[in-house]
Amino acid sequence: MGHAETGVLRAGQQAEGSGVGRDQQAAADQVTALYRVHGMDLVRIAAVMLGSRAGAEDAVQDAFYGLYRRWHQLADPRNALPYVRSAVMNRCRSELRRQARLQRRADQNHRPLDPESPEQAAILGEEHRDVIAALRRLPDRQRESLILRYFMDLPEPEIATAMGVSQGTVKSTTSRALAALARQLKERS
Repeated sequence: MGHAETGVLRAGQQAEGSGVGRDQQAAADQVTALYRVHGMDLVRIAAVMLGSRAGAEDAVQDAFYGLYRRWHQLADPRNALPYVRSAVMNRCRSELRRQARLQRRADQNHRPLDPESPEQAAILGEEHRDVIAALRRLPDRQRESLILRYFMDLPEPEIATAMGVSQGTVKSTTSRALAALARQLKERS
C-alpha cells in the first residue's frame, strides 16, 4: 500500500471514528480505489518529471489528499482522474521551480547539489538513462507533453486538460519536443 493510499485510508478512518459521517468515508473509499488503479502510473510519471522517486511519491500523495479534501466539490466523480493528473503535474512544476531556485543558489555559492543516488541510477537502468537525461533537458511544457503522451498514453484532449492548454498547443508542443529530443539524442551518440 503506497503513502497516498495509507494517508487517504487514515483520513477516512478518522472521519468514521469521530462520527463525522458517511460522506467522508465514501470519499475516502472512492479516492483509495482511484489510487489503487492509477497511483503507480502517476508516481512513474512524476518520477520522470522530477528525477526522484521520493519527490514523485510526495507529489502523488499531495494530489490524492487534495482530491479527498475536495471530493464534495466535484460536480462529477468522472472528473476525479483529470483533477489528480493536473494536480500531480502542478506539483511537479512547483517542485522543478523550487529545484531551479536551489540550483541557482548553489551555482552562486559554487556548491554542487547532491548527485543522483545509486537507487535512482538502478531504477532508471542503463538503456534508459540517455533518453531520460535528454527528456529532463527539455523545457517543462515539452517534457510534460511527451510524458503524458508516451508514458501515460493519454489522448490529446486529456493531455490538454492536464496541462491546462488547448489541443492545438498539445500538438505543436509535442512535435517540437520530439524534434528537440531527437536532436539531443543524435548529438550524444
